[in-house]
Amino acid sequence: MGLLLRDARVVDPASGRDTVACVLVQDGVLRALLPPGSEVPGVEASFDLRGLVVAPGLVDLHVHLRQPGQTHKEDINSGARAAARGGVTTVVCMANTNPPVDDPTVVAAIREWSRQASVRVHPVGAVTKGLEGRKLSPIASLAAAGVVALSDDGRWVQDAGLLRCALVAAKSFDLPILQHCEDVNLSAGGMMHEGEVSARLGLRGIPRSAEEAALARDLVLAEEVGAHLHVQHVSTSGAVRLIRQAKERGVAVTAEVTPHHLTLTDEAVEGFDTNFKVRPPLRTAEDVEALLEALRDGTVDCVATDHAPHAPWEKMVEFDRAPFGVVGLETLLGVVLTRLVHQQGWSLQEALRTVTCEPARVLGLPAGRLAEGGVADLVVFDPDAEWTVRPEEFASKARNTPFAGWHLRGKVLGTLVGGRWAYADEALLRRQLAGAVP
Repeated sequence: MGLLLRDARVVDPASGRDTVACVLVQDGVLRALLPPGSEVPGVEASFDLRGLVVAPGLVDLHVHLRQPGQTHKEDINSGARAAARGGVTTVVCMANTNPPVDDPTVVAAIREWSRQASVRVHPVGAVTKGLEGRKLSPIASLAAAGVVALSDDGRWVQDAGLLRCALVAAKSFDLPILQHCEDVNLSAGGMMHEGEVSARLGLRGIPRSAEEAALARDLVLAEEVGAHLHVQHVSTSGAVRLIRQAKERGVAVTAEVTPHHLTLTDEAVEGFDTNFKVRPPLRTAEDVEALLEALRDGTVDCVATDHAPHAPWEKMVEFDRAPFGVVGLETLLGVVLTRLVHQQGWSLQEALRTVTCEPARVLGLPAGRLAEGGVADLVVFDPDAEWTVRPEEFASKARNTPFAGWHLRGKVLGTLVGGRWAYADEALLRRQLAGAVP
């Protein structure tokens, strides 16, 4: 019977659409965009969405769901619920599980577990067996099993010859390699950005050169092979320059930046709060400005969370003993809208582009756009609603957010995946005009 989302502001960066319309969803498909005030007899449910935005469901290219092997931190279902609460309808899950995703049987298991998830989950395969950087994974078999990319995320493939072989193989199967660029010979033992703050706090630093030297080598190899290299969580102004120059030369390189690297600097570590311990580390205000500029001019293609859940007791230790990483799925839209739209003055289309059609384009995923006849993966949000980040209310198993207590502007009220409500806020339910409660 379907449902009707009435008189919403419909924003689709992929097509440039920004208009008030009624959205008719039937049989999991966005059936039609109708003029404001339209009535459709017999729909199962109708919602008055005046003042709210309907946009494509968000796409997150960098998520750690921890299944198999570390489900005390997160699992596919809890991560999917967190994604839905954040307006994310498509997640790409990393390969550094236990065992790693270096065998088709692990891919098959993840795809089977994901059948029950509330959002769409796409697995990434490991570049090397055991993530050890010594021997290539069976890339042909992983491609046949359905991985959408290859990555040893969290570990840089140090052996240049091995990475070159991986790029050649990945190119033959039209798979990008998602690379964590960090020369561990330069970063070993580091816990935060190397600079004035690290010196004052007495913490060993990670220099910018650890990221930039690794990236420079990888760009040379990608250019020679002609393969698609995707740079994960860019954090330095120097890395931005390298990527910009490579794109100008025609290198097939794409890149992402995290919400925390767009908003926070190394000064956040002053209180030794382990929820600010991330890899790559929070950098300086100069780096943040360079990242914002790069995201706006397209040097950096998209925003991705690097959602890295840890159990509370794992983070509640001394700073040097705590694991790296923060969660980000449930705060993604709020941080992006607050930072880019309300603080930087970006248009809603510009901001949404970075979390919808652009990440989908990077991996060639069928997501991130609104089209009549296309799948109904949608997010409903209030672009002006203010809300407070309360980790204790997260759907994720983890609470390690750097945004605890922040007042964000832009709140997800509902998420549709294949025309079904994966998440519906009470404020959305109060706008229901007729029919069954989702």
